[in-house]
Amino acid sequence: MEVLQETKDMTAKEQFLSHFDTQDFSFDESFSIEKREEAKKIIEDLSFPTSKDEYWKYTRTNRIVKGKYSISIPENEMELDLAIPSKNCIVLVNGYYSPELSFIESAEGILFSSLSKAKSSNEMVQKHFGSLTKKDEIFAMINTAYHQDGAVLHLGKNVQANEVYYIINLIDDDHILSNPRNFIFMEQGSNAKVVLKTINSSNTGTFTNMVTEVFVEKNAQLEINKVQDESESSFQIATEQIVQANDSTFKINTFTLSGNIVRNNLNIDSLGKNTMTYLNGLYPLKGKQHVDNHSYLLHREPNCESHELYKGILNDQSTGVFNGKVFVHREAQKTNAFQSNANIVMSDTATINSKPELEIYADDVKCSHGSTTGQLDDEALFYLRARGLSKESARAVLVNAFASDVIEQIGVEAIKDEIKQFIDDNYQGIK
Repeated sequence: MEVLQETKDMTAKEQFLSHFDTQDFSFDESFSIEKREEAKKIIEDLSFPTSKDEYWKYTRTNRIVKGKYSISIPENEMELDLAIPSKNCIVLVNGYYSPELSFIESAEGILFSSLSKAKSSNEMVQKHFGSLTKKDEIFAMINTAYHQDGAVLHLGKNVQANEVYYIINLIDDDHILSNPRNFIFMEQGSNAKVVLKTINSSNTGTFTNMVTEVFVEKNAQLEINKVQDESESSFQIATEQIVQANDSTFKINTFTLSGNIVRNNLNIDSLGKNTMTYLNGLYPLKGKQHVDNHSYLLHREPNCESHELYKGILNDQSTGVFNGKVFVHREAQKTNAFQSNANIVMSDTATINSKPELEIYADDVKCSHGSTTGQLDDEALFYLRARGLSKESARAVLVNAFASDVIEQIGVEAIKDEIKQFIDDNYQGIK
């Protein structure tokens, strides 16, 4: 009875953090242990966000924080064909590296390995790990303090990757709490494409709290395609922290296909001149799904360009949130920044909250932002049906056309085909 009373008296924060009491990180590298201890101290002064916090206004975390979870190290070997069209794939199962499911082809100038292995040998990881993580974000700090494992991709100077690098986070059990951590470092002049994918096969509530740190050095190019395929009862908070140097190009495409509550925190710091940045997202929602996309793009230097395009397709009682902010420093003259959020609401009970923002302190810039929300065009539907298409097929054609300019941004053909197939499968029979 005393134990039950103690549990009852614990705050929601204490109960959530108690999930990590049994974890032992004494095996970790000394620099990483220091980062963990520092994060734990910071967490003591942080609180979980509520709807009173402007940054989390439309997304309540109570259901996430109050969930009952377990941290599970996979004990049995798994045989699973993920049909990855690449020679390089790191698989994390419940947040832990799976050597049985992973496969890596060595290439000169490229390190692709588990985070736990890279911590002991990679200078960039040892020097920069945790340096981008925002210390006022409690979920990011929890990941820093309690991350299990993750993936590292490091390309040397002027190295051009011929293969796509896949990082798969697989959840294979119920009520799993996982904290995967990824680290990507693109040295000067390097070029790569990455697929960051979450697959959830559980039937009951899980929580994935993922952080990815990305460094894009001078004249480097990186494309990340993030595919979130959670179960309909699971939660995910994904945070990407990116810095760009002079003349670099960074693109991230985010596709949220399923999940109960999914929150994407995308923070990009354009530190250099002449950078190119592309942010694209598609969130086709149904049921009671809730997806919240928050992006923050900071232009610090002149002659930079950014393009942000997010589109939502909302059905049933789903809820979408978009809050994208572009901040242009006084020194960032001749910046071109364009931001757009468009949504189709396909039912009377779906909701979209959209807030694109510009904060500009330079006077020689070209910047625009906009948000549109509407329904499928009745005239276009009539036109297609008059030419022999069924109502369902006509609606599917219009949905495909609406999503096409986001899908065409994908530079990995296998992912492009996967997203197209998802749209076809889910919108042929819409009501």
